[in-house]
Parts: sequence; structure tokens; C-alpha cells
Amino acid sequence: MASLKSPALTGAALAALLSSTAAYADVTPEQVWADWKAYMAASGYTMTASEARVGDALQVTDIVMVTEIPEEDVSLTLTMSEMTLTDNGNGTVSIGLPETLPFGVLVEAPGEAPVNVTASYTTKDWSGVASGDPDNLLFTYSASELGLAIDEITVDQVTLPMSTIGKAEFTMANIAGSSTSKSGALYEVAQKITTGVVSYIIDATDPDGAEGRLIFQGSADSMDTALMAALPADGDMNDMSAMLKQGFAVDATLSFTGSTMDVNFNDTGEIFQLKSNSDSSEFGVAMNEDGLNYAISSTAQDISVAGTDIPFPVELSAAENGISLQMPVSAREELQPFGMDVTLAEFVMSDLLWGLVDPTGQLPRDPATVAVALSGTAQLLVDIMDPMAMAQSSVGGAQPGELHSLDVKGLTVRAAGAELLGDGAFTFDNSDLTTFDGLPAPTGKLNLSLAGGNGLLDKLVAMGLIPDQEASGVRMMMGLFAVPGSEPDTLTSTIEVQGNGQIFANGQRIQ
Repeated sequence: MASLKSPALTGAALAALLSSTAAYADVTPEQVWADWKAYMAASGYTMTASEARVGDALQVTDIVMVTEIPEEDVSLTLTMSEMTLTDNGNGTVSIGLPETLPFGVLVEAPGEAPVNVTASYTTKDWSGVASGDPDNLLFTYSASELGLAIDEITVDQVTLPMSTIGKAEFTMANIAGSSTSKSGALYEVAQKITTGVVSYIIDATDPDGAEGRLIFQGSADSMDTALMAALPADGDMNDMSAMLKQGFAVDATLSFTGSTMDVNFNDTGEIFQLKSNSDSSEFGVAMNEDGLNYAISSTAQDISVAGTDIPFPVELSAAENGISLQMPVSAREELQPFGMDVTLAEFVMSDLLWGLVDPTGQLPRDPATVAVALSGTAQLLVDIMDPMAMAQSSVGGAQPGELHSLDVKGLTVRAAGAELLGDGAFTFDNSDLTTFDGLPAPTGKLNLSLAGGNGLLDKLVAMGLIPDQEASGVRMMMGLFAVPGSEPDTLTSTIEVQGNGQIFANGQRIQ
């Protein structure tokens, strides 16, 4: 699993500095600054900065934050020029940022040329106020616009101004947010942010003069984020297994409305294009000692793809698609739950794609749906966040965990005029690894029903997609495992597996 301090997430630290955790509320500027330094230390960063009290304001300049990612053998350095914390005289502190705030990111890895990115953070109508007490802080902030733009990239001491490459920009409008922080053995953070229009663009050409260009751009009508986190004050972010035992927890969601994305790539005549839009989309991740939860979904999504190596445009749409996962992460004697849900609802292909497989229109072209919902219990024998324990567990072919139960809560496959439904439940005997050739012996039932299966098979034969002989074999298999249902062209089947190795279909033993 990627480190929580990987390059993709390093921006979260910067956002923390400039928004919620950058200035948790307190009585004095020094207390606000001390609170933020405690947050960054709990997040695994070491930091230096110059501090100077000028009247009612604490001026913080030359901010440098460094973190290591051992599993990726990478060092990251973030730098910022300045921020100002002003005592308002009423127990609150104003957080001041210049309209243009330079910062940098330095990536260093052994054997690789260092990469230094210089960028500018811009604000319009920024307002930030901190209040509360040192152990329980509140911060509220707003801005009409926040922006981020890369100014130049230096690789192996060669600097490439973005003006010679293109541009890389990100903007948010109408930002409003609030956050709270509580200090103690655990540094607790709760944050909510809402925005108006969000947009981004990367327009880059080959700096060596080759005929290559990438345009990656998109926007959303609005964005909402919510974050809750608990960070051990003396934890080591490079030892996530220990952090979880100390109480580390995170629960974050990011959602968008009215999203669009457009990708265009052209390299000496080789072209690739992708367009996507959706009514809404959401990403969520939560982790603590009890487990890891991950979910991503979208509604009313349309995708089109074209390019030199694609002989025809590909157009797809779905009313809903998503996946969610639940899994344990810590070794325990008791059983722990896991689960997975996958949904692709009302999936539609363009008539052009249908015409390739069904030029005469024999198959129904109704929207298709595939949905699977699984849950179960397992015993985790090692902490999966501990790389050394995971490596040791694999010695001699040992497994990191045991599967004890699996519930098929729902199975739906609906396409081309046919529908397959199913559900079932199984338990597993981990003391018996011989009956089923190394797998824990299962006991349980799987219930299936199929409607329109023979009709679909007839159409596939008529279209020439399946030879008559193979279709006959499929019908024989259906006759072996299924019985006719109460309606025309329906089949039902109950597959029962016994722990002694016997398998039954509709009461008839088949193994």
C-alpha cells in the first residue's frame, strides 16, 4: 500500500498549511503556530522556520518541511516563503497570506536526479480566523478564489520554465471551510470544506522540441471535502502498524458535482483522445485498527475514447458505477469482517459498438447491469501494514490470514435479454486443506436463477458467434446443474457443497 506521505498525498500537507491545519485556532499567534507545528510533527514532518514578533503579529518566514518515505526511498522537501499570524486583541488570531505565495517541492531518491518544482499559491479575498484555547481550537476561513500554478521544474540542475513547456494550473472558487483540532496523546482533526467551480489544466509540450503535446483538463461545478483524523503525538508515520495500535485513524471523503475531463495527446501524428463527464462522483477512504474501507463511485457517467490505434470511436455510459472494499488490517485472535460491493448499473454502448457484434440487431440492446455484493469473516494472522511481518509470513508458503465465511449477498447480471440472479453463504474449515487441494474445505449453498438464457443462446448461434455444437454442450451443462423454473425459459439451481468434498446440484450428487 502506498505511504500516506507519498507524492500524491504530499499536497495534503500543503493544503493543511494553507487552510485547516495551517492555523488551528488559539488565543495567541504563538499558540496557533505551536499547534500547527505539533500537527506537522505528528504527520511525520520535520520543520524549520524563522519567527519574528512585530507588534501584534507573528511573522513566520522561510518555512521548510521535510519527510522521508522509506519504502519508496524518497525524500520530500516542501518550502514556503511566509505567513502572518495577527493577534486581534479579542482572543482570536487572523491568518494572513500574501496574494501570491511561492513554495517548492524537492524530490530526492538515491541514484536518481533530484527534481525540484517551484510553484505559486494565489489567493483572492482570503480571510482566516483562529479562536478557542490551546487544547481545543476552531479555525474558519473563506476565499473567493484559490489557485495553484507550477512556475518551473528543475531536473539534474537543468531548469525548465513552464513558459517553455506549457502550463499546469489548478483553481477553486468560493471556498468556505472550518476545522477543529484537539491536542493530547492523539492530535485530533475535523475539517469540512465546500467550494464552487473547480478547474484544472495541464498543457505540456516536449521541451526538446519534438512534436509531442499533452492537454489534460477538467472541471467540476462544486467540491465538498470532509476529514476526520487522529494522529498519535509521538507516532512514526513510517511504522503504520505501530501507529494503528497507538490510535491512528482517518476518515476522508471527497465528492464532486458536474464533473468533466478531457484528455488529448498528440505525438508525431499518434493521437489519443478521451472525454468523460458525470453528474456526481465520490471517493472515500477510512482506516483505523479495526480495518480499511475504500469506496469510489459516480452517477450518470459518459465516456468516449478515440485515437490513431483505435479503429472506431468508443462511447459508453452508465447510470451508476462504483466499487467499495472493506478489509481488516491488524492481526487478531477473533474473526474480523470483510466485504466488497461492485456495481455497474444501466450500462449502455453506442450503436456503432453494437453493430460490430450484432450488425443485424438480433440482440436486445437494453441497458446492462452487473452487481455483486460479498461479505464474510476472516482471521488475519499478521499486520498487513507491517512489511517485515508480511515478508516473514510468506516464508514456507504460509498465508497471512484464514477465510472463515463468505456470504454472496447479491449477484445480478442483466444483459442482452437475459438475467442471472444469485445469493448464497459458505463457511470454511481451515483445519482441512486436503479435501479441496489446499483450499479450506467449504460448506454451504449457492442459489442461482437464470431467465432468458436459452433465448440468448439461440440468438448467439443464429449470429454465428457460437457454433451449434458448443451451444449443445452449454445446454447439457445447464440441464445438469439446473432445473426448469415456473416461467418459460427460466432455470433455477441450488449448488450445495459439503465439507467432505461432496457437491450436489438440486439434490443430485455431481461429485
